[in-house]
Amino acid sequence: MTTFQRFGDAPPREGETPVTGGTWRVPSETPVAFVYNKRNYAVMLATPADMEDFAVGFSLTERVVDTVDDIANVDIHQSAWGIELHLSIAPEKLERLDIRQQRRNLVGRAGCGVCGLENAETFFETLPKVADAPVEVAMEALAGALADLRMRQPLNEATKTVHGAAWASRDGAIQTVREDVGRHNALDKLIGALTREGADMAAGFVLMSSRCSYEIIEKCARIGVQAVASVSGPTSFAIAKAREANLSLYCRDGKTFVRAAP
Repeated sequence: MTTFQRFGDAPPREGETPVTGGTWRVPSETPVAFVYNKRNYAVMLATPADMEDFAVGFSLTERVVDTVDDIANVDIHQSAWGIELHLSIAPEKLERLDIRQQRRNLVGRAGCGVCGLENAETFFETLPKVADAPVEVAMEALAGALADLRMRQPLNEATKTVHGAAWASRDGAIQTVREDVGRHNALDKLIGALTREGADMAAGFVLMSSRCSYEIIEKCARIGVQAVASVSGPTSFAIAKAREANLSLYCRDGKTFVRAAP
């Protein structure tokens, strides 16, 4: 599957822009539909890579299912207009699916984590405590992971436009990386990969190549991640939600990291 296209050397096609002075690679972005037990739920714009991870991670962070074991099967269908992810889930989860679907519309953009949300109370649902006490991540580990992340994002190296979500051990060694045009999508893909691998969420931390919004904290807290680091500053709501979950939040400040919460 092609995850980026290149242009500039050949005459531009319709919808493309010529680039002077070399070749420019741009990431692909395509509609991805989530279909549960033959019922449409949502359509997201995403980079067409790591689709099975995306299917699992999105289902967990949307709370369509509780565990990866609630998903019996994932079928990936490519069509002319995009990708359909057909998931078979436990029948008892369908009632929850109906309730959540009523609270959002069917289209989500890559840059937005709450498209179509109709009930503001959703923002203030209490997050679970991920730890009895906030965990400590050494600054050397955070700096090492950040330096390693730059070398572990091939799509961003080619395009300079996509987000990365990484899982690192407590000593800063990156274990898994996922990329996408949407930061929430990248994190969903990472969560899907980690849960499919049976990773110990208490054994490391998530590193985001973007700013930390409340959705990042919520997604991580829902699966038990105890620490998150981001290369840009957090929002005030993200800090509040991290404190609520007892989740350690670190953000880069110049050449170092600072602790934002708890």
